[in-house]
Amino acid sequence: MLFNRHMFKYYMKYSWMYLLGIAALIAVDYVQLWIPEFLGDIVNIINDKPLDAEAQMQHILIMILVVAVVMFGGRMLWRFTLFNASGRVEAGLRHEMFLKSERLSQKYYHENKVGSIMSWFTTDLETIEEYAGFGVVNIVDAFFLGILVIVKMVQLDWALSILAFIPMVLIILWGFLIETFMSKLWLERQKNYDELYDFSQENFTGIRVIKAFVKENAKLHAFAKIARKNQLKNVSYARISVIFDGLIEVIIAAIAAMVLGFGGYAVYATVIGEYMVIFGHTIEIDAGGLVTFFGYFDTLIWPMIAMGQIVSMRSRAKASLKRVQAFLDAEEDIKNPENAYVLENVSGKITFNHFSFSYPDAPVEVKSLKDVTFEIEAGETIGIVGKIGCGKTTLVNSLLRLYNVDKGSILIDGHDIMDCDITSIRNAIAYVPQDNFLFSDKIYNNIAFSDRKKDPISIQNAAIFADVHDNIAAFKQGYDTISGERGVTLSGGQKQRISIARAYIKESPIMIMDDSVSAVDVKTEETILRNIREKRKGKTTIVIASRVSTVSKLNRILVLNDGMVEAFDTPENLLNTSPTYKRMVYLQELEKEVEGGAK
Repeated sequence: MLFNRHMFKYYMKYSWMYLLGIAALIAVDYVQLWIPEFLGDIVNIINDKPLDAEAQMQHILIMILVVAVVMFGGRMLWRFTLFNASGRVEAGLRHEMFLKSERLSQKYYHENKVGSIMSWFTTDLETIEEYAGFGVVNIVDAFFLGILVIVKMVQLDWALSILAFIPMVLIILWGFLIETFMSKLWLERQKNYDELYDFSQENFTGIRVIKAFVKENAKLHAFAKIARKNQLKNVSYARISVIFDGLIEVIIAAIAAMVLGFGGYAVYATVIGEYMVIFGHTIEIDAGGLVTFFGYFDTLIWPMIAMGQIVSMRSRAKASLKRVQAFLDAEEDIKNPENAYVLENVSGKITFNHFSFSYPDAPVEVKSLKDVTFEIEAGETIGIVGKIGCGKTTLVNSLLRLYNVDKGSILIDGHDIMDCDITSIRNAIAYVPQDNFLFSDKIYNNIAFSDRKKDPISIQNAAIFADVHDNIAAFKQGYDTISGERGVTLSGGQKQRISIARAYIKESPIMIMDDSVSAVDVKTEETILRNIREKRKGKTTIVIASRVSTVSKLNRILVLNDGMVEAFDTPENLLNTSPTYKRMVYLQELEKEVEGGAK
């Protein structure tokens, strides 16, 4: 079995299943060894023809029936318990991995592709489950059944038994030599599978782009190349595995022939009175004894095969467990400090105090934000504008504690977010992300994502706030319409507004809208902004925008330029204090004139 701290706790949790299953398996192994004895007795009865032969035969047949019933019941029991336990081990690990995935930071997902992670959740866990179930069966059979058979064979004739022990020694030695090599091959195979998974996931996600640029053939050839590489690795592993299993079969067949040859001659020698001598031991065995001995050897074949399967399964499971363990042991960058302060009754005051930020994978000297200092009063509605790449999204992501920041650089209601409970920070903030991600679910459930207990009236009011109610009502199934993967069945504007409704219904004291009205028309935008001013009065709202018109009626506007604060003032004052804002207004006015002339 595989033992580490992640597996051991599940072995302990389901120990009663494993113990009951192993006990049933050992019981089956024990009673099945009666069968060769019964067959030997039947041969002797046929040869000797005793007076009570019929009674003896009836007794043996009844005992065989009893053994069959016990074996049937025992096999049902160990299959139910051991395979049930292994399935629960897999489910437990998968649940633990999912919880881990929620705690890992953005940095981890920048460094590891989604396809690779998904393969850990699927093929690697399935490999571990196989070894935790069927692998245990093989280990118990190889050990207990093997020992029981060996004892029986030695009791019958130890000299003849030595011939049968040769394959076991060869298989054990071969297994030790091949395990490390097969484990390495399996790890390489899994890495190639990760690459295939990554490529498939990325292309399925971007299938519309591929079709739009007519790149189906190019992507097909690229996929074929990766699939071919994956195929070669699979064939390479299968080839070694088949050679290993085939060699075991050859060894077993050769020894079986040897046992039959020597055993048959020993029976003949016994009959004619010229006993066969091996290792100074006289072999005296009749036909029934040979049938019994060969029955034992035939039973020993499975433990020998099981040894070979253990090597193959263990090598795969070790490699897969190594990958799963690396994921479960990955460092959690974003975590609560000791004695974390839980934010309660948040008013919405936000302070940035000489805040600078560099992404984890970026050079230290490359800063996305530099010495950012400003303060948002509780209940204010502010806008954030600036050129593309100036750090607008980075600023709000830092507020959400998606990354670690310098202590004292960001405060909510005067409390350093690095000292606060992460869940309480995120509960206090309703976030409309830039990518407007929607789950493949009903529109109703997407809006009610923060609280599935919300009543239909609240859901409808949130949709009205985002000016998307009429669009939803026009759908054939209304709020029960399935949005599709990432909201594929909806337009860009509809996805944005449903994301706004999802954030609004959370009723958080702070709301962040990251360029969330870029895909709607001017009239809809004005409606949403009016609703923000009216229905979120007294609550803090941050609106990131690429259009000046979006933020022109807000309390104040923060202008970012090259990661630094250029100005933070009212829209009127910014025309005199911020060159960037003034230029954005000028370009927007020029755009309106051009559009008017075109008409």
